[in-house]
Amino acid sequence: MNGFKFPAWLPLPSGAILVAPFIIIIMLSMMVLPLPPFILDIFFSFNIALAIIVLLTSLYTVKPLDFIAFPTVLLVSTMLRLSLNVASTRVVLTEGHTGPDAAGKVIEAFGHFLIGGNYAVGIVVFIILTIINFMVVTKGAGRIAEVGARFTLDAMPGKQMAIDADLNAGLIAEKEARQRRTEVAQEAEFYGAMDGASKYVRGDAIAGIMVTIINIVGGLIVGMAQHDLSFNVAIKDYTLLAIGDGLVAQIPSLIISTAAGIVVSRVASDQDIGAQLLNQLFAKPNVLYIAAGIIGGMGVIPGMPHLAFMMLAAVLAGSAYTQTQKNKLATIAPEPAAPTTSTEDEASWRDIIPVDTLGLEVGYRLIPLVDKAQGGELLRRIKGIRKKFAQEVGFLPPSVHIRDNLELKPSGYRITLKDVEVGSGEAQIGQFLAINPGVVSGTLPGITTIDPAFGLPAIWVDAGLRDQAQTMGYTVVDAGTVIATHLNHLITQHAAELLGRLEAQQLLDHLASESPKLIEDLVPKAMTLSALQKVLQNLLSEGVHIRDMRTIIETLAEHAPRIQDTNELTALVRIALGRAIVQQIYPGAAELPVMALDNKLERLLMQAIQASGPDPGMEPGLADTLATQTNLATQQQEKMGLPPVLLVPHPLRVLLAHFLRRAIPQLKVLSHSEIPDSKTIRVTNLVGGQA
Repeated sequence: MNGFKFPAWLPLPSGAILVAPFIIIIMLSMMVLPLPPFILDIFFSFNIALAIIVLLTSLYTVKPLDFIAFPTVLLVSTMLRLSLNVASTRVVLTEGHTGPDAAGKVIEAFGHFLIGGNYAVGIVVFIILTIINFMVVTKGAGRIAEVGARFTLDAMPGKQMAIDADLNAGLIAEKEARQRRTEVAQEAEFYGAMDGASKYVRGDAIAGIMVTIINIVGGLIVGMAQHDLSFNVAIKDYTLLAIGDGLVAQIPSLIISTAAGIVVSRVASDQDIGAQLLNQLFAKPNVLYIAAGIIGGMGVIPGMPHLAFMMLAAVLAGSAYTQTQKNKLATIAPEPAAPTTSTEDEASWRDIIPVDTLGLEVGYRLIPLVDKAQGGELLRRIKGIRKKFAQEVGFLPPSVHIRDNLELKPSGYRITLKDVEVGSGEAQIGQFLAINPGVVSGTLPGITTIDPAFGLPAIWVDAGLRDQAQTMGYTVVDAGTVIATHLNHLITQHAAELLGRLEAQQLLDHLASESPKLIEDLVPKAMTLSALQKVLQNLLSEGVHIRDMRTIIETLAEHAPRIQDTNELTALVRIALGRAIVQQIYPGAAELPVMALDNKLERLLMQAIQASGPDPGMEPGLADTLATQTNLATQQQEKMGLPPVLLVPHPLRVLLAHFLRRAIPQLKVLSHSEIPDSKTIRVTNLVGGQA
């Protein structure tokens, strides 16, 4: 064998991936395995270096998010110090009787050089450092982090709204808006993590005190009982070792705590701490002159250290004079101002923001429905609506541009078509809309309203009443379904307006991938793209699906060379699609219950068309009678549970369909030519009246 080889499908781990497991293994090893003094010296030196690096990094950060890994660093450094405490305690108790260098040179240096070999002084210094770290730095940093986390969380909705307002105003792009939203969320998480991480440092300080006391007491017991040392020798050796060990841990802990306080206490700015200190603390000459005068006055008082005070006063006065000269030079030779007619300030074509074809605006309480980070179930439903529309109607509608609108009610929403409102309503998150289909067996407590999609009476009820409402015959839907249903209804209703020139071209391109020759024979040879778009819009405006584009294209290719009128072409296409139109209205029915015109009214309408010539019309009295009689017949048809369909002669269909569309939107007008021969017609209502 040539040795083990990783399989091709198994990725080799990179160095960055191995860092965290390596650190954990090292810390566990220090707690479990005995370490020689030389290795302890290396780890203690690394701990001090790490603390200094963290402090310097915190000084040069411009904003807290520049050091977003700080809470994790705080935890790791704390665990590293505790691991070193465990490892050093083992060495101190086992080898402390051999002398002050038993636990390594670092602990010996801190126990002798820093405190002069006096364990009483060492105890006092250790206690003072611990109090400073525990009571002042750590407690203050933890309190700042706690308050910062609270205020950051409270300010999140306002910041999100401000971002959305800038986005809606066109001041920022969508990419920048997403980046700013991410920063807002990260800032809240950072302060929350810092609030929790500060507890690690407080616990570390308490653990340091307890470990030191245990080392002293344990050292006395081990030294006197096991190694026959006298009390004076044991108390001196083991106390110096314990104090040195405690100082080695507490000084890096104090440095890390100071870094934490700097990070959480700084105010957002585009400068680091050093630049802020120079520009804010020493930038005012008057302050420096006054401070120099006070320090100089204190220096002439008898008994004061004259040299130290006078030197400091001279330094302050010199700094004030230097700053004054800089300010004068800046006043005499100011920097040239930017020209007022900058190209960045000039209006340009880029300032024109295109209008969204489809838009959904929501109040701030409905943001969770459209926020991907919070679940955003409405986003998934909108994707499903577009997919279902494309499958049923025959073309892909434009994307729905979603944004929040502070001018709306908190639970309100509005649906726009080319930036014009076509529908609006309210949706209560956490509640359900119980819609009354007309056969309910009782009433429910809640907010009475109207179903925004179909205008049915409805009630917003609590979630606990959902099952009861369904038992009573209500149709119960949640807030997201209410908005999605309303949007789907309006998209279907305005399908003709959604089919623009771009969508028509995309539809042709899609068909051309399967039947390129068929498309080439029609557009642009026989008719223009705009004429084809108009025919398709005519079909959609009367609720006719355009899924069967092959039949539509073939019919237009046959008649378009000799007919230019799009209304006539639409009528011919409808005849070709007759079977599909009838199937859409009467799915699976062999007999078609329809409404028909009275013979007298039909003759009057035919005469009106013949008299009007190419632009047919009706006199007002006849039009009013026709609308009234058709409306009554439609109501009777709906009461019988039948679809409202008016069957008329082919020449009358276009005129009546256009005339009755506004008055009776649900009415379908079919011509005799559109009815397949296999279907049987049954007249259930007669539309008639006197002219």
